[in-house]
Amino acid sequence: MATLPVLNDARILVIDDEPDLRTLYELTLLREGYRVETAGCVQEAREQLKQQRFDAIITDMRLPDGSGTDILAQLRAEQRPERCVVITAYGSAENAVESLKAGAFDYLSKPVDLKQFRAVVANALQGNAATPTIPARNPTLKNSSSSNAANAENALARLVGNSSVMAQVKDRIVKVARSMAPVLIHGESGTGKELVASAIHANSHRVQGPWVPVNCSAIPENLLEAEFFGARKGAYTGATQDRVGFFQAAHGGTLFLDEIGDLPLPMQSKLLRAIQERSVRALGAPQEELVDVRIVSATHKDLAAEVQAGRFRQDLYYRLNVIDIYIPPLRERCEDLPALCQALLIRIAAESGMPAPQLSARAMAQICTLPLPGNVRELENVLHRAMALSDDAVLELDNHALNTQPQPLRDDPESTLPAELIANFAATSPVASGAADPIPSDLQVHLDRIERDILVRTLRETRFNRTSAAHRLGISLRQIRYRMARLQIDAPNASDDPGDA
Repeated sequence: MATLPVLNDARILVIDDEPDLRTLYELTLLREGYRVETAGCVQEAREQLKQQRFDAIITDMRLPDGSGTDILAQLRAEQRPERCVVITAYGSAENAVESLKAGAFDYLSKPVDLKQFRAVVANALQGNAATPTIPARNPTLKNSSSSNAANAENALARLVGNSSVMAQVKDRIVKVARSMAPVLIHGESGTGKELVASAIHANSHRVQGPWVPVNCSAIPENLLEAEFFGARKGAYTGATQDRVGFFQAAHGGTLFLDEIGDLPLPMQSKLLRAIQERSVRALGAPQEELVDVRIVSATHKDLAAEVQAGRFRQDLYYRLNVIDIYIPPLRERCEDLPALCQALLIRIAAESGMPAPQLSARAMAQICTLPLPGNVRELENVLHRAMALSDDAVLELDNHALNTQPQPLRDDPESTLPAELIANFAATSPVASGAADPIPSDLQVHLDRIERDILVRTLRETRFNRTSAAHRLGISLRQIRYRMARLQIDAPNASDDPGDA
């Protein structure tokens, strides 16, 4: 005799104008033991929402009297706790991204795979504040919950700093952790992008699932597909056994794709399909398998500029950049340096098996004046050197430690120009001379002159490092080269490193 499913307290509202699909979703959920209410349009759904609370809402994007985003807007306006899953038309990437940005917990594409449907609903119900909790009789359940909360707090605490910008980063982490929306973390090298990604996972309902970090730039191009999607025994020469890919390993958890901007275009296309279809096919496998992963990616590159240059797929960029988190460099949060130095010294000392020294006030002042283009990674190197060269309990930064700081973009030949040449060039620049020509009658000529003066001043301040100047002006290296050529700006001994081309 078949056993009936045990009903729980989860109540779900299904909104769809097609009776057949509405019935299919309802029966599927009833078999899982959920209590289900249905609505055929936005107005019916609003009446249901007035009468009672739900634990999850499943809504079609297109409805006769509105759309799924109308439901999302109401939930947000009324600060209701229900998590909402939006069902979009097949291939409608724009609607999926729109719904996630509007606050949807997750989305499904038509035709809906019922196995995936059940998994997404279960994810939406897991950890929902609206879902009544059953008192745990087993102490290990309480310990697990306490452990998750402690892990979440510890993950945020690893992001050292109490400045306003870091407080905003931490607040954004807690907010975005609640949904399944892809997150793109961007910032300079050494700012702690992986720590932010780890904190998102630790504060999410997926904390019990696997955390799989991947450095995309470290994988040889010919192995990318096997590494990401897995391979069956005999799929290629040397494949002596089945190989689990990153997507399969992260099933039920979070997949962190670091340096996503370094993926070659062919792999970007395959990654896009895996994200859209939520399924992957291992090399040599006869069919695809569903995967349940949340994608968090990071890069130090300007992906919008990479899209414009044709080096990154626009559709993949919009899929990954549903929610973005910017991590500011150290020079934009100098007030965090004392706490950060203390935390790094404690860690360095623990690794060395020695007591942590204290930084002198003079040393702290010196650190605050350093450019630190390598951010936290470079600051750690400075403190490592200082500890190695000091025997005192109070740490000082000697001249050797300060003079060996790498210069910003030091591999660019433009940053090695002699000081005399720089001074001569600066003396002849229109900005340096302070000349103020009257505004000409030709507007374009006037605007070109202003643009030229800004470019010259920026180049002079960056020691004619075009890469650094372009970054400060928010344009690409290719754009600054074009402008310099158009405006006839001839920097002395100007040359480009091949890697910048």
